[in-house]
Amino acid sequence: MGSMSTSYLITYNLACCVGWAMILKMALPSVFAALATFSLSELSNALASVYMIEGLSDTLTIVQSAALLEIVHAVMGLVRSPVKVTTMQVMSRIIALFAVNNSPSAQVQFGAGLMILSWAFVEVPRYAFYMAALVTGDATRKTPYPLFWLRYSLFAVLYPTGITGEMSCFLAAAKDPFFVSMLGEGKESIMYYFIMFFPMIYVPGSPSMIMNMAGNRKSAMKKRFAKPPRPPLGLVWPEVTEKSGKKSRSSTPTGKSILAAAIGSVNKEMGDKTLALKNWRFGYVKYLKTLVAEQCKSEQACLTVAKAGLEMAHKTFQFVAPDGSTCSLAEAMTAKNSTKFDTGYIKGTKPRTEAKLEVPYKGKNLSGDELRQQVNKWVEYGTIERSCGDAIIGCIDNPKWLDLSDKYFVLLGAGSAMGPFLVLMALGANVVAIDLDRPGIWKRLINIARESSGSITFPMKQQQDMCTNDDELYVKSGSNLFTETPLIKDWLVDLYPGKAFTVGCYAYLDGALHVQVSLAMDAICKELTEKRPNTSLAYLCTPTDLHLIPKEAHDAAKAEYQTYSKKLYCMFIRLVSRGKLLTKNVIPPIEGEGGPYYVVNGISVAQGPNYAMAKRMQHWRAVIARSIGCIVSSNIAPSTSTLSVVSNKTFAWAYEGMPFFKPFEIFAPETSNAVMSAILFHDLNNETGAGNPKTKLSNPNELFKWGSFHGGAWRCAYEVDSLGEASVLIYFGRVAAPYFKVAVALSAVAYAKMSLGS
Repeated sequence: MGSMSTSYLITYNLACCVGWAMILKMALPSVFAALATFSLSELSNALASVYMIEGLSDTLTIVQSAALLEIVHAVMGLVRSPVKVTTMQVMSRIIALFAVNNSPSAQVQFGAGLMILSWAFVEVPRYAFYMAALVTGDATRKTPYPLFWLRYSLFAVLYPTGITGEMSCFLAAAKDPFFVSMLGEGKESIMYYFIMFFPMIYVPGSPSMIMNMAGNRKSAMKKRFAKPPRPPLGLVWPEVTEKSGKKSRSSTPTGKSILAAAIGSVNKEMGDKTLALKNWRFGYVKYLKTLVAEQCKSEQACLTVAKAGLEMAHKTFQFVAPDGSTCSLAEAMTAKNSTKFDTGYIKGTKPRTEAKLEVPYKGKNLSGDELRQQVNKWVEYGTIERSCGDAIIGCIDNPKWLDLSDKYFVLLGAGSAMGPFLVLMALGANVVAIDLDRPGIWKRLINIARESSGSITFPMKQQQDMCTNDDELYVKSGSNLFTETPLIKDWLVDLYPGKAFTVGCYAYLDGALHVQVSLAMDAICKELTEKRPNTSLAYLCTPTDLHLIPKEAHDAAKAEYQTYSKKLYCMFIRLVSRGKLLTKNVIPPIEGEGGPYYVVNGISVAQGPNYAMAKRMQHWRAVIARSIGCIVSSNIAPSTSTLSVVSNKTFAWAYEGMPFFKPFEIFAPETSNAVMSAILFHDLNNETGAGNPKTKLSNPNELFKWGSFHGGAWRCAYEVDSLGEASVLIYFGRVAAPYFKVAVALSAVAYAKMSLGS
């Protein structure tokens, strides 16, 4: 912003601040005098007389009309305020001002004074805050805190009082003779309904406006007191130059370049279009569909796309050393390191017992025939695929698969809620645990290991025998996948020579961090699959992705759509949303070598392109590793009510309503952990399974077609991304149902009494 425009904005905000302060100076003496009497009637009379104070109405009209310039500021780009929102806010005030200025009835009731004072008390600190932000150049950190607090706190009182005042003015003005005379005799009803339209808007609009301000306050307070960002260290998004010339580590350009490189490796034209995409946040889904379609053309195309995407990611992402030197992730992973981790080891004290598969489900631990029956119920209902049910039943029939005493599992993100750590410990496995160097994490993991029949091995910052007590052991344990990626790789490559590792990627973070942690895990998996023979990989795929599916699942979704599309509730939702909700979960198959290939679009746009990119990189590594002879267990896990998910109330409400749509089911974390572990054991032991490279697949992406515990997403009538709002409404409908029934019963009783009385 230039110095001239800054000077103009400072002058504008100063003038508005002074104008609203003059209104307060004129109005407050009479209001304070009324407050001193402790009489509500006196206060009401004082508020009713505010508008009539000499000179106040003219000042109010000038100052509030000046706010029309704020729309101009937004249109011209002088401020970052959204044009639509600014226009709505300013025009609602202008219309309220018009109603009061032209309605003697509205001018002499308490609402006029309440509205005027609420506006003034909001605007004086608001304009003063804007001035301070322009002068200091930092609205968040450098504005005086009292002014900052007032700007983001007064709304809690003044928005409700202002809305109350505005509504009372509209109601008083609705039948005023002035508005009748505007249209002529007999036209009263037209103007009445025009004026009454505005208070009707306040009913649905006011809560969202107040909640929006509450969200703004929370965000502003968080930024105000947030610690300064740490200097970049370890695996980071590459620095890019924006159009303004400012440098940033935005995820958008890099995400586009990786996807474009993948698609462009087999279709240059579509790769170029991907790179040119402007609305990346919402437009990425189209190009993910293109990517899957290109991979389905042939086995070679599938692997070419995967290799190109990962190669671009590894050479584009940067790795910043502690001394500040920077190189690509690929270079960092091949460099020699003088620093080495020491190794910690804890052997469990619990004697090993005969293993059996147990799945916690709805308060019971299912095993044997009882578990077999439940698995078949899931298959019949459509919650899981038949191949998934066969994999779980295979573990029931082959208890030797559960003898893990000589098996080594490397868990990247050992403490993850969706990881198999607890199951592996209970079955006596040898776990190599990678997780953050935080004492609380290692206290939990080590104590669980001690009470098990298994063992845990972990990286340490010093030799284990040098730790004088457990607290020191916890402090010195762990590693950081972001900042110590090459060191973790070195440690794992040399650990337990000759042992076959199964490397599970379970670490999860939100947003752009999810891509970083997925790429860090990928860099480690790449090295281990290439340098350690007999390495296997394990992933948990998400149902909210694009997957190849069996024709049976495709046909089941089509049949469900035929059923649900006739339900009145679904018809109403589709009508109101103009087809944006409850989208048909059936798309045409993709033609390709060995096809056709049936596909499900489970992508949730709300999760964003970073989530999709992180999961796609895992798909790419899975098919590459399998192509070089590694067993890969990469199966779809169901929607699970983990704390990280249900802490978001909207997701929690949606999860409660989704089972309305057959065959959806949301699972508890302990159930998901157990069933996904069982499928993993099947994949590691069954040579005819899809995860084993000895099994021929028509296309490498068919790896994700088998063994899916999707929770109903593949066979549901509607796409997952179109179910959220409808599921939330169903949830609240169920919550409200008992109260509705009581209301109906009371109404019936009242009607009966009235009938008897008459």
